[in-house]
Amino acid sequence: MEEARLRAEMVRLAASLFQRGYSVGSSGNISAKLADGLLITPTNSCLGFLDAARISKLDPAGRHVSGDKPSKEVFLHQAFYETRPQAGAVVHLHSTYATALSCLADSDPADMIAPITPYVVMRVGQVPLVPYARPGDPAMGDLVRALEGRHAAVLLANHGPVVSGPDLASAVYAAEELEETAKLLVILRGQETRRLTQEQVDELSRVFKLR
Repeated sequence: MEEARLRAEMVRLAASLFQRGYSVGSSGNISAKLADGLLITPTNSCLGFLDAARISKLDPAGRHVSGDKPSKEVFLHQAFYETRPQAGAVVHLHSTYATALSCLADSDPADMIAPITPYVVMRVGQVPLVPYARPGDPAMGDLVRALEGRHAAVLLANHGPVVSGPDLASAVYAAEELEETAKLLVILRGQETRRLTQEQVDELSRVFKLR
């Protein structure tokens, strides 16, 4: 029952992302953790037109057990689950503004998404840049593991955002929050911008028990 529910939720939320332009063509991939493995969108699938029965399933050892062939970026998802036990889902998009930030040469690689709103702090947190690796390269997983689970989200250089969450809906909402904040940052680029102070960020972390 839980697997059927997750498959249906993945189809619904993926279609919502696609319909609103957060993912185009066959870009992006989504996964969710099960008690007996992992569900992940198939390789070259379109998030707007997923078939619940064809979503890939992997066992706890990472072996493909059912559905279509899994996304070539499955290593990226596995790295989040291995280093962040609290992660129940991972969303990787090629959303326009977050990807734009991942291409800028003058950004701070330790903190790509400035804390300009409380909600990006609450839902996403600090977002580092992961060095470039070609899509599907297992090295991408190693680069995420090197962060040792300290961040719920990253930007892949010249590629796009990856966001984890305790469950599928939370991961999707956080990915949307990251994209909308990236849009604000691009719009405000070159203007004097008021950021939240470190004290304000610390207060949010304390009140909402963020990590």
